[in-house]
Amino acid sequence: MIRLLGSLLLALALVFGSGGGIGIDTGGAWAQTAPATIDFAAWGKVAERAETALEDQRASNTALEDLRAELASWRVQFQAAQSANNARITTLQQQIDVLGPIPAEGEDEPAEIVERRAALNLQLAALKTPQLSAEEAYRRADGLIRETDAIIRERHTASLLELGPSPLNPTLWPQALRSVSSTASQAVAEVKTAWLPQAQKEQVRERLPLTIIYLVVAAVLILRGRRWSQRLGVLMMHWSKVIPDHLVSFVVSIGQILLPYIGILALTEALFAPGLLGFRGQIIVSELPTVGLAILLALWLGTRLFQPAQGDGVLQEMSAGLAALGRRLSGWLGAVWGLNHLLVRLAIYEDYAAATSAVLHFPLILLGGGLLFRLSQVLRGTPKAEQTEGVGDLPFRARMANLLANTLMVIAVAGPLIAAIGYLSGALALVFPAMETVALLALVIVLSGVMRDAYGFASGRDEQATRDALMPVLLSLVLTLAALPVATLIWGARLSDLTELWARFRSGFQIGDSRISPTDFLTFAIVFAVGYLLTRLFQAALKSSVLPKTQIDPGGQNAIVSGLGYVGIFLAALIGISTAGIDLSSLAIVAGALSVGIGFGLQNIVSNFVSGIILLIERPIAEGDWIEVGGNMGYVRDISVRSTRIETFDRTDVIIPNADLVSGTVTNYTRGNLIGRAILPIGVAYGSDTHQVEAILKEIATAHPMVSLNPPPSVHFRGFGADSLDFEIRAILRDVNYGLSVKTALNHEIAKRFAEEGIEIPFAQRDVWLRNPEVLQPQPAPGRKAPKKPT
Repeated sequence: MIRLLGSLLLALALVFGSGGGIGIDTGGAWAQTAPATIDFAAWGKVAERAETALEDQRASNTALEDLRAELASWRVQFQAAQSANNARITTLQQQIDVLGPIPAEGEDEPAEIVERRAALNLQLAALKTPQLSAEEAYRRADGLIRETDAIIRERHTASLLELGPSPLNPTLWPQALRSVSSTASQAVAEVKTAWLPQAQKEQVRERLPLTIIYLVVAAVLILRGRRWSQRLGVLMMHWSKVIPDHLVSFVVSIGQILLPYIGILALTEALFAPGLLGFRGQIIVSELPTVGLAILLALWLGTRLFQPAQGDGVLQEMSAGLAALGRRLSGWLGAVWGLNHLLVRLAIYEDYAAATSAVLHFPLILLGGGLLFRLSQVLRGTPKAEQTEGVGDLPFRARMANLLANTLMVIAVAGPLIAAIGYLSGALALVFPAMETVALLALVIVLSGVMRDAYGFASGRDEQATRDALMPVLLSLVLTLAALPVATLIWGARLSDLTELWARFRSGFQIGDSRISPTDFLTFAIVFAVGYLLTRLFQAALKSSVLPKTQIDPGGQNAIVSGLGYVGIFLAALIGISTAGIDLSSLAIVAGALSVGIGFGLQNIVSNFVSGIILLIERPIAEGDWIEVGGNMGYVRDISVRSTRIETFDRTDVIIPNADLVSGTVTNYTRGNLIGRAILPIGVAYGSDTHQVEAILKEIATAHPMVSLNPPPSVHFRGFGADSLDFEIRAILRDVNYGLSVKTALNHEIAKRFAEEGIEIPFAQRDVWLRNPEVLQPQPAPGRKAPKKPT
């Protein structure tokens, strides 16, 4: 558990610090200043010493790690020196380019130009020489670091696969017991020896009050600290009416670790105060805080993780008994981890034999495996670890819990088994890292829940809305990604491996003659984001403050705002690339070739894009216009670069590519003004007075307030229909958008006036004449006479 905390701190230092061995290429705006001079002679001695050590392969891992750190520091200097004088080199190259190409054979060039070109080339070569030397040295240092890492990894792999004595061999047990007894007896003997001098006794008497105070504080905090924290939590949840109970419970629960841990520290000081401990006693007592913190952290994680009767639970819904079992298992796992940590420290000091270490570690490995196996059953939600049906229907967190349970079950069986065979290092590297990984996952889950509750409290959302929000999920994802380096350290990765990976990432990748690093991307992203934000602010200011005070119509205002937005985004991208120092000249040929292929594949999109720009400039249509295109009629609601959205009269949205609007036929009913014509056909019965009908229709049309009187409405006698005398009203409307409602009002008025004047509105009538009616008479059956016709 303490190793877990240490890994967390190392990961933070890796991300936010600049520890040795991290080669960083920060070209562009943030380029590091290269050292003025590099002692290549000293570097040559270091490189030769490293090559000799790698060739002999007799140096220890510690010596190799120190050598690697020294090589990494040199590599940082060389990498920084590669970018020295870049500005001056660029200037000289531009000066040489201005002089033009070197003339071909037989062609003359002015002597002044020849001399100037030679002088500039000499300066350029002098400036490039340190860069070339630094690049060569960088390659050499980088290669030596790779070889060193390979040797260390090979040794680590060999140690994991080394077969040692089996702890199940009974002949090894007496020697192991004697080693433990010897350690204990020597620790006691050291205390007795330290007690003999009279001066030491006087010192013990002088420090006795302080020792008693430490012991009292330790006893009180260790025995009562957790219970006091629980009572404090209950009181705070009772008093606090604003902060959610989950947050109060989390803050107070930290006291369940802090108070007992302070007690353990007090106990450690009480044991050190008399000054009677020897080397072995000091090792044991100095590890008490580590062991105690491991147990306290495991208990705290178990308490936070396994809580029954919680809706969906932290892991999954479980019974109170199963949750209590999970909490107990967590505490026992912390204790086993702490004891193993103490045993490792003692084994290193005492230099136990391989057989003794195997016998002493095996019970802890076996107990740890049993606890992990039982924990896997708890995670699966049943003490019998029965196969869960319908796993595909389980929530994601429950599926992950099942996957973790199955993995722990395999480790719980495989760890003690390979330890029994004799692979002690492999078993230690399997069982106890599994415990640390479980603790790390539990910590991530607990902190994710706390961040979710804190977000809900800060945003004022209820519990369900908080669970459905995106931000807590993103925070959990960030926390999970931050835990990945810690997980790699737990499973045996060296810190230098992570720093090397980080250095490779920070150095970027090479494209042609250009190197693009993540720092360049970060610079570009920041500058582009600032430019994008300024563009949006400028657009908002124009749209709300400047353009409304002009005589430009709304469609033109939208076109201006949209056009400035595209220009601003383009300029932001251009300035971002320039500020980041990204040289895209070497990509010109590749980009040209790609543009041809992409052009064929995206020609429709490009066509729509260009058409959108044409629409914004020429503005044949604007937002709010009533148009008809391709059989679709409705109002223009939005004009984007690729397409235009039309809302039909059925309140449905139709997305029309801009190319159709530019190349096709578009009818705009409201372009320029809202005036439009309405045509209303009317039919009257034959025999009606046509002049009276014409006068009535004209009166009705003229009286409607939406009908324009200049020009006045007109009534036309269209002709003689099959069933009616056909008339037609043609009127100019002030707002064509009300055409349907105007026609409805006119029809109502026409029906009313025709009824008052006795004018009939006909309906279709048909007379049917049968040419041979006798064929419709029923025919008599054979042998019967036909019925007589009625007279």
